[in-house]
Amino acid sequence: MARHAHGELAEAARAHERFLWGLCYRMTGVSADADDLVQETYARALASPPARQEELRPWLTRVAVNLARDLLRRRKREGYVGPWLPSPLDTGEDELPPPGVEARLPGGGSTEGHYALLESVSFAFLLALEALSPKQRAVLLLRDVFDYTVREVAEALHMSESNVKVVHHRARAAMAAYDRARCLPTRELQARSRAALEGFLGALLSGDVAAAEAVLASDVSALSDGGGQVRAARVPVLGLQRVFLLYRRLLELRGPPEAMELRMLNGLPAMVAVYPPSKRDPMLGTRLVLRVELGEEGRITQVHSILADHKLAGLGMPASA
Repeated sequence: MARHAHGELAEAARAHERFLWGLCYRMTGVSADADDLVQETYARALASPPARQEELRPWLTRVAVNLARDLLRRRKREGYVGPWLPSPLDTGEDELPPPGVEARLPGGGSTEGHYALLESVSFAFLLALEALSPKQRAVLLLRDVFDYTVREVAEALHMSESNVKVVHHRARAAMAAYDRARCLPTRELQARSRAALEGFLGALLSGDVAAAEAVLASDVSALSDGGGQVRAARVPVLGLQRVFLLYRRLLELRGPPEAMELRMLNGLPAMVAVYPPSKRDPMLGTRLVLRVELGEEGRITQVHSILADHKLAGLGMPASA
């Protein structure tokens, strides 16, 4: 009998997997962390389930959020080597977000709140969340992404409704800068970003500084996330000339990739590349995601390189010829 109940609970919990994974990914910004948090949430559900089945979703939400908050505190305490960037998530070319991005209500309907679901996995949004405390992040996501009511957030996080309102107000205030520059991943932005990315890559391959100046903003910055595992700039590189020279030098060190493709990651196009191991420098990464952010004038204001293995673990790589 106990084994039967155990199986029913596991099946009921799995019905919420898409929602939990999406919540944990947005909380942490890292796919591998989201995987671990969801599995730990299920383990705790099976070890000590809620008293009533109808309380399962709020209970799972509370456990997942608490685990994510612990992880964020640990991350801050331990520090990170170099710039931190989210792990890339394949969002595909479709108009609707894929599983893991889109959440589902218990009745089967879709939900999204103040921030669109695809927007809420964009690099710009995930980086903006870094200014929030773990509690603020949880409340903002539940209220403004998953469209929970104040009462539902209070029940899910074991908070008073008045406390939810205060935390939500402070979270909104911390997101003010993001909201002012908010740039939704529309088809039009995707097309412009692809053209700018291709223009930048073409300028790098040809060594054409004038071509680079046509797509890069004068105050462009480059952030490289190697996580201390592979060679990467440990501080932001600022300015058009420096950014161009940085990537030209990396191209010379690495040589051409074994395989490369443009793919829609976190709502915008990005280059995914695989390189052969370097005999000259074993610390050079063999996998790379390169993406850009555009400013109001349509020029590239940020170049992001994600090289850390644990950030790319869940991302399929292009096959070598």
